[in-house]
Amino acid sequence: MSRETVEDVSLAVLGAGTMGLGISALALGHGVPVTLVETDPATARQAPAAIAAHLRMAQMMNALPADRERGELTVTGSLAGTAGATAVVEAVTEDLALKTKVLAETAALTGAEVPLISNTSAIPIDELAGHLPDAARLIGTHFMNPPYLIPTVEVVRGAGTGEATLAAVRRLLGALARTLVVVGDGPGFVTSRILHPMINDAARVVQEGTATAEAVDTLMRDCLGHRTGPLSTADLIGLDNLADSLRVLAERTGDQRAAPCQLLLDKVRDGHLGRKTGRGFYHYGKAQP
Repeated sequence: MSRETVEDVSLAVLGAGTMGLGISALALGHGVPVTLVETDPATARQAPAAIAAHLRMAQMMNALPADRERGELTVTGSLAGTAGATAVVEAVTEDLALKTKVLAETAALTGAEVPLISNTSAIPIDELAGHLPDAARLIGTHFMNPPYLIPTVEVVRGAGTGEATLAAVRRLLGALARTLVVVGDGPGFVTSRILHPMINDAARVVQEGTATAEAVDTLMRDCLGHRTGPLSTADLIGLDNLADSLRVLAERTGDQRAAPCQLLLDKVRDGHLGRKTGRGFYHYGKAQP
């Protein structure tokens, strides 16, 4: 996209969790102004420093344009801050009631032409759309973590998603230098439907004492070509996010293999959520971006 087109884009991101911070950093790094909505005061206070850490990491890895002026970040606790955005990305907890509540409230605050983009990892888009006054505005855009390092985005088109919404998301992802792959709707779509049960099985192997996390990841990397190994990937996703996604898959598909295994639940209960807390299947010493 041209520089002039980028300057016409403004993004509202709902939620300052792992993905909300990463998506915000990606947009800011491409010169797109971001309004980040976070209702928890402590999380909101920490957000600018966390995003700055993401931007430093991305810069060190040459993952963002070096010649682009950073976009302006605004952090607010009110959804009223979404007014005026040309696109809205919802990145709150993987909970149907919470997602539909913030999406419906945001729909009422933004123009009819503004796409409402859910970064859900597993909840079907049509299920979310059923709670909105205009299903045509809703689409799924599943960024991977960290968004500034992974250039391809899974875009989920629900049965009611309008052509104008899909076109607007194409423009947004073009401004962010992302490649999109459009898929149909369903629990977990493509990436989560395949990857998350596999990670769950990898955790079960560790739980049963068959192998260590290191052995599982080494075999999956060196024998089967998995870039990072499933359990290292789980730590990057966030074990709480992974457990939530697995519950959604189990509930909506009836496949109990997808229900989070006990080892995963134990780690979440103990606060060992992966890189973001400094400990998950591996120890990182301190919380990492």
